[in-house]
This record gives sequence, structure tokens and C-alpha cells, in this order.
Amino acid sequence: MPDVFDPAALSAVMRRVKGRDTGPELKVRRLLTRLGARYRLHRADLPGRPDIVLPGRRLAVFIHGCFWHGHDCARGSRVPQARRDYWTAKVAGNRARDARNLADLSGAGWRVETIWECALKARALPVLEERLKALLAETAPRP
Repeated sequence: MPDVFDPAALSAVMRRVKGRDTGPELKVRRLLTRLGARYRLHRADLPGRPDIVLPGRRLAVFIHGCFWHGHDCARGSRVPQARRDYWTAKVAGNRARDARNLADLSGAGWRVETIWECALKARALPVLEERLKALLAETAPRP
């Protein structure tokens, strides 16, 4: 099946896909702020440039889109009809990169938490808030 867009239109669509300050990321940041956590954004000196970093707790948080990072939910397991080979390779590469970043961060003494886009649906937010509370409780800030 061919692409729906011509190359110029496809390029314009893909340019609009954001890598930071996305809706899911903003939701998690609001929850963390409400819980009183202090954090930094997109630390370039850490492997994978985590979306949220709590340096005093040595905690790195990645907020992953289900489709882009190949989650096992309905949205993440969907493969587009057009250019199937490209998209399966793209998502597989993203997953491999995520695994490398997790291993590098863990090896450097960081705890890593991944929050999936599907966990940010309205009905799942109370569960996520409890999960974040537990994370903050078990990783008390260093003096």
C-alpha cells in the first residue's frame, strides 16, 4: 500500500512530531509538581537524555509514546499498512536504543522508570499518581 501523502507533505507531517514538551510529558510533570518533587528536564549529559531527571534521588524517567517505542498495548502493537518494513525496523531500532540507554543508566547507578503513553489516560491517572508517590517515597533525596 503506498503512502497517503506525497514526500513533501509527509516530511511536513513528520516535522510536527515533537520530541519534548509533549502532552504526556506535561501530564507527568504536573503530577510530579503536585507531589512536591523537584526535577530537571532532558539532561543531555545522561544516556538517552531522559525526559525527567530527579538528580537528588538518582531517578531518570522516560515518557514513551506507545507507537514509537513498541509498547505491547493496542496502539503500540499496531503496524501501519504503508511501508511495513520501514516501520517495523524503525520501532525495533527505537526499542534497542531504549534498552541500551536503560543499561547505561543502570550501570551508572541511576534508577530508571518508564511511563507509557497509555498509562496517562484519564482512568489510569490515579494509578499513575500512586506509582509516582511510591517511587518518590522509596528514593528519598540525598542530603
